[in-house]
Amino acid sequence: MSKITVFESVTVDGVMQGPGRSDEDTRGGFTHGGWAEGYQDEVSMKYAGEGMSAQQGLLFGHRTYDDVLGHWTSIGPNPFVDVLLGSDKFVVSHTSDTVLAYANSELLAGDAVSTVAGLKDRYSRDLMIMGSGQLVRRLHTAGLIDRYTLLIHPVVLGSGTRLFTDGDRVNLKLERSIPTTTGVTIAEYIVAP
Repeated sequence: MSKITVFESVTVDGVMQGPGRSDEDTRGGFTHGGWAEGYQDEVSMKYAGEGMSAQQGLLFGHRTYDDVLGHWTSIGPNPFVDVLLGSDKFVVSHTSDTVLAYANSELLAGDAVSTVAGLKDRYSRDLMIMGSGQLVRRLHTAGLIDRYTLLIHPVVLGSGTRLFTDGDRVNLKLERSIPTTTGVTIAEYIVAP
């Protein structure tokens, strides 16, 4: 059975919307896109590289799949493209007519909770979700997330889509914490039983 790890950049106030670029996610009139720019350092890049080199599948919501792969494959040579393209990619979508443009991609059409629960049962490797906030919230509520790796940035935005919304209490256990030179804290949590 697979374990699912969420890998997210968040602000101190929990916003996960649009960390990478000003135009990444403007839904709801969000104007703070690109808030994580300038916080990368050798520590965070090494950590991200280690995570990307693990033999695991990638799980995306459809919108994030298009955005992440479209962006990273368009900016020229970089260490993440080969991993993104070579990894098994599973894409959750409400509709069965969703077109997946990249090799090694499988569509999980229908209800996110049931399709991902089925994937966890049949897939032999662990899975990582990057971004895909709506999908993360659905799977979190259903108890399907096993681990969270949060890159907590020293920023308070005051608005934007937060990683967690109102819901039941879930206890997390900190397994590892890594400070970066730019003030980002990389925190690895497991979901406590």
